[in-house]
Amino acid sequence: MLVAAAAIPRADGRFLLQLRRAEKQHGGLWEFPGGKVEPGETPENALIREIEEELAVRLDPAAIAPLAFATHSSGSNGRPVVILLYMCAEWSGEPVALDAEALGWYLPEELPLLPMPPLDIDLAKAIRMPN
Repeated sequence: MLVAAAAIPRADGRFLLQLRRAEKQHGGLWEFPGGKVEPGETPENALIREIEEELAVRLDPAAIAPLAFATHSSGSNGRPVVILLYMCAEWSGEPVALDAEALGWYLPEELPLLPMPPLDIDLAKAIRMPN
């Protein structure tokens, strides 16, 4: 299973994370927003679609850059999981938690203190203050 996720920074250096709904796998944990790449879709197009669906935010396609990836040999359905994390420095709109319990903005040094799914913990290590 291929997943595209977004590292969305704010001007103050904080990054947007969402709190997974309690009834979902890894419920109650903080994660980078994003979702599954559908058949025939590029990871970048999936990311743009998922962020609009989950946050009502529009990403600038020209400002999406690969940042990191994390993998696990077996997800909840027994298939390998790969999460591609993209830096998304240019975006528009006001984020709304359409598919999450809550949203939060965190400094890079705060990320290791958050309860996160294992792959998001790995991805968080790639986050640095934007230049």
